[in-house]
Amino acid sequence: MTDSHEIAGGRLRATIRAQGGELVAFSDADGPLLWHGGPEWPRHAPVLFPVVGRLAEDRLVHEGHSYHLTQHGFARDSLFAWAERSGSRAVLELRESPATLALYPFRFVLRMIYEIADGALSVTTRVTNPGQDTLVCGVGAHPAFLWPLAPGVPKQRHRLTFPQPEPGPGLAVAGGLLGPAIPLPFAGRELDLDEALFADDAIVIPNVANAAVRFAALDPAGREIRALSVSWEGYKDLGIWSKPTGAPFLCIEPWFGMASPVGWHGEFADKPGVLKLAPGASRDFVWRATPHFVPTASPG
Repeated sequence: MTDSHEIAGGRLRATIRAQGGELVAFSDADGPLLWHGGPEWPRHAPVLFPVVGRLAEDRLVHEGHSYHLTQHGFARDSLFAWAERSGSRAVLELRESPATLALYPFRFVLRMIYEIADGALSVTTRVTNPGQDTLVCGVGAHPAFLWPLAPGVPKQRHRLTFPQPEPGPGLAVAGGLLGPAIPLPFAGRELDLDEALFADDAIVIPNVANAAVRFAALDPAGREIRALSVSWEGYKDLGIWSKPTGAPFLCIEPWFGMASPVGWHGEFADKPGVLKLAPGASRDFVWRATPHFVPTASPG
């Protein structure tokens, strides 16, 4: 649990842990940006693989055989091996094993690549199929950022802003599974944040129109006090989540794949939205966190 490595560059620092291949700290010169873990939720930025969300009855069916695979998969609870460690970059790797094959009957190589450069932290999930059969999986990121992002700012004075309007629809969540289509709670490009948004679980946006969002704490006049942007490449869906009971973090989660729809049962390869990789193929999924320097202002 203590096998970790710190990378840094300019104003930014990050710590990665071999357990879960997980980012566990991220800060700029103004202080922490990533949730530190705590009783509300013990994780920081778990790696979601080989599923995103829940499967119905936690059951994966492949070629008629049933496997027990719990929410978000096993990568977040697995010990990764270090492949590279330097001052600004860290690479970890997880491969199939007898333990994973008992839960998920596919060969895989999963690499997590963390790098600080050009004022941003980039996190690349690289999935490779070393086997002779098609690799079927889901891939997701789950970083939890501090909310409030700036000390002394009420949660309700925070906003997500997209480059363009997100037309929706979203999807409801019922017992961890995907329910019917619902309207998204955005006002144009913006979502004013409030704990009540998460009373029914995450905001789920399939086939998200945008590839970035800006998360900002605002003063009483609506000016930014602290802000960061999260952008992504390769992912096609987005989740936005906090604990429905209230917690001091906000998760901005790019995904490729989602939970099973309510009432859906079938072969994993036929599940809506899964990734299918041919033998020998690789695919990268990237998210970046870019803090923005904001001149000092009073929270008010």
